[in-house]
Amino acid sequence: MPKTTTPAQYILILIGMVEEQGHSREDLLRGTSLAATGISGIGARVSENDFAQLVANAFTLTRDPALGLNLGLRLNLSAHAILGQAFMTCRDLGEVMDLFLKYYHLLSPALYLEFETIGERCILTTVSTPEQNPVEFAYELMYAAILNTLRGLLNLDQLDLRLEVPYAPPAHEQAYYEVFGSDVHFDCVRGRISFDEQLLSTPLPSSNTELRTLYEEECARLLADLEEEDSVAEQTLRLLRKLEGQYPQVPQIARMLNFSPRTFRRRLEQEQESYQGLLDKVRAEHATRYLQNTRLPLSTIAYMVGFNDSSNFRRAYIKWTGRSPREVRSGV
Repeated sequence: MPKTTTPAQYILILIGMVEEQGHSREDLLRGTSLAATGISGIGARVSENDFAQLVANAFTLTRDPALGLNLGLRLNLSAHAILGQAFMTCRDLGEVMDLFLKYYHLLSPALYLEFETIGERCILTTVSTPEQNPVEFAYELMYAAILNTLRGLLNLDQLDLRLEVPYAPPAHEQAYYEVFGSDVHFDCVRGRISFDEQLLSTPLPSSNTELRTLYEEECARLLADLEEEDSVAEQTLRLLRKLEGQYPQVPQIARMLNFSPRTFRRRLEQEQESYQGLLDKVRAEHATRYLQNTRLPLSTIAYMVGFNDSSNFRRAYIKWTGRSPREVRSGV
């Protein structure tokens, strides 16, 4: 599982957006490793910390609460680089989805998605999003980018989608309806975007089997390069975030990561980490997100993160975070 980085082309698009509004590039880059070098210092990818700082700076400069939506709507096929090129060579949208599910970590390594078809609907569920950005921004960016990419592939101005997000309606709620249409739902347990299954069989005009093979080989190489840089602790954290609501024991998690339990424990010790510590970190993240972004009862949240009663969960949460669930929910 790859390190959390962001493709440089997304950063360049964000820089362009901010500069169009009359703000300086220097102000946007302030506090990042790019402040000294400018965009000449941007490689193929930008670190998680730099991207988080850029987003924070962009919010401060633009005062645009819908920044995630507006940035996502600019992420077209060319913005996705080699993966976007691969999408265009697919036979139909079903093949695009297969390719996307294999290689979306090239676009957002901290993102985890699940795809399923239920009845006549295709459902893409967000299991976890990047941690360092505001939750609304992360979902807005992702879903607006997906919408824009689908429109580009299908050559459609409008696309009937159902959108569910795991937080209360923001102050710029109306912007969601303007972008996605009327079928938008807030305060859901998980983020989901769904569409008619028949779209999967829509043929694409630029289909090319030979080019698709070449592009996919390059995607596989790039993903392998990202994965080589990962620590066992990072792999464990990302897998646990993906398995939200399912918290396996050491033998199971070790097997998922292709280690023996003994080797898994030893590798974590070498990194000065423990499985219990990583597990508690992820459970705290999940619980915090539910507390801040849903109105679920405390007993339900406790059950979702592996506790049979609210009192044990409350004690554990205070131990993990230094704050009570009530304080987090009320924003104290």
